[in-house]
Amino acid sequence: MLPDFKNNIVLAPMEDVTEPPFRLICKQLGADILYTEFISSEGLIRDARKAKEKLFFYEEERPLAIQIYGGNEESMAESARICESVNPDFIDINCGCWVKDVAMRGEGAGLLRDLPKMQRIAESVMQNTSLPVTLKTRLGWDENSIVILDVARMLESIGIKALTVHCRLRSQGNKGEADWSWVKRIKDAGVTVPIILNGNIKTPEDVKFVFESYEPDAVMIGQGAIQNQWIFKQSKQYLAEGKYDEPTIHEKIDVCIQHIRLNYQARGEQGLLHIRKFFAGYLKGLPHVSKFRMELMSTKELEPLISKFEEIREYYSEPHLKKSDH
Repeated sequence: MLPDFKNNIVLAPMEDVTEPPFRLICKQLGADILYTEFISSEGLIRDARKAKEKLFFYEEERPLAIQIYGGNEESMAESARICESVNPDFIDINCGCWVKDVAMRGEGAGLLRDLPKMQRIAESVMQNTSLPVTLKTRLGWDENSIVILDVARMLESIGIKALTVHCRLRSQGNKGEADWSWVKRIKDAGVTVPIILNGNIKTPEDVKFVFESYEPDAVMIGQGAIQNQWIFKQSKQYLAEGKYDEPTIHEKIDVCIQHIRLNYQARGEQGLLHIRKFFAGYLKGLPHVSKFRMELMSTKELEPLISKFEEIREYYSEPHLKKSDH
């Protein structure tokens, strides 16, 4: 069953980032809806190990979408059937990946250059699953081909259940400003399916601004959640109260250690290497934290790594304890 997107704050699908442990942490910190990393339809139908592994999710993550991509209708249809077998809440189609190896093959954002093919891909997925189907795309290939209004009307006409708009062009990649105003233009054009706004949302202030200015049904956060997993919780507090709290050093380290343990359970020592990209976010704002960074990045075993974070917590808590004694 498709979740109600209205006023939701959701976690974007991100390759090599939105694995189950990170998704679960974001869920606990207020993300309403989660998406897997994008999964190759060709990988799924060929039973590729990496693609199959990406189908795993914790029950606590629901509602959750499995996101798939590809440029062949038959492969996308078969991958939809495979996805349905693991019972996600819905399936999302990636028509927005800008990476050359994907887009130049006519997959991901490459479908923005062939809207009839995008329609056929969407219809092939919808016709081969009983699950709701949504789609994520961009404004257009480049500044000379902004087609998002045509895309939105086309997808609504064939029965897509929701549309996520990354408000950048394929040519921008993940750089430069996102033009959020296009979401309001889609709404004003009479499109009635839920529209999720995505692209360059970095702070709770951004979330409040886009909800009030451009009227999306939901807001999707990607890169902003890597540096601050608390952005979901903070955004909800800011919308409700006009202010938000920063997590304490104890909260940051507790969640970081939980994340480390989840990664280790999922991938062993490889998981300890993979989680390093999140350390900067957990330690952001701590003065002179660079003194610990070298040791953190060179520690390859579970308990020593956890001990190092507990040492960091004690180091940054001690001055506050002394201060409160006066």
